[in-house]
Amino acid sequence: MLFVCYPKCSTCAKAQVFLKERGTEFAFRDIQKDRPTEEELRAWQAHSGEPLRRFFNTSGLQYKALHLKDRLASMTEDEQFALLATDGMLVKRPVLVSEEFVLVGFRPEEWAARLDR
Repeated sequence: MLFVCYPKCSTCAKAQVFLKERGTEFAFRDIQKDRPTEEELRAWQAHSGEPLRRFFNTSGLQYKALHLKDRLASMTEDEQFALLATDGMLVKRPVLVSEEFVLVGFRPEEWAARLDR
């Protein structure tokens, strides 16, 4: 399992504690130092079943600085994936990637339902 996060993010820290408390083994990846590629983002989005918009960190400084709230609707999907791949801080986090599922953002109930099966 791959745990993609930003170490300074409090939500990511909570998710990491959540995983450790359950004894879940995972590989840790710093999203700022090792940002996801466009190919990874495409695969994760397809595997997650979530809309692409869900992969944007809408509360992030970069999202706001680029005025993406107003711009995303006019961008193609290809443009959105390319943009996400340019900066890991644009990506909603944490991202938990397994063979069975991809979870974006930490929602404890959802994570528990997937991990406790």
